[in-house]
Amino acid sequence: MTISITSKDKDTFSVTVTENSTTTHTVTISDQIHSKLTGGEISKETLVKKSFEFLLHRELNTSILAKFKLEVISQHFPDYAKQVLTWR
Repeated sequence: MTISITSKDKDTFSVTVTENSTTTHTVTISDQIHSKLTGGEISKETLVKKSFEFLLHRELNTSILAKFKLEVISQHFPDYAKQVLTWR
């Protein structure tokens, strides 16, 4: 499996996941959410990549929304924010 991330602008990333099927996702992360989750200790791109690794341990890439705001992950996986703390 490969995860490729391309920055579209400072808050938006295109993520391509290649596994059995290739999927493309658009993820938005505001400065406020980035700071809240990481304290600015890791880049937005790293946070997006690790967030996809987190998701892919729990569901198939074909089940991940095509477009979403990063904070939505916590609504589906309550342990997400605690996991992010370990990525600092």
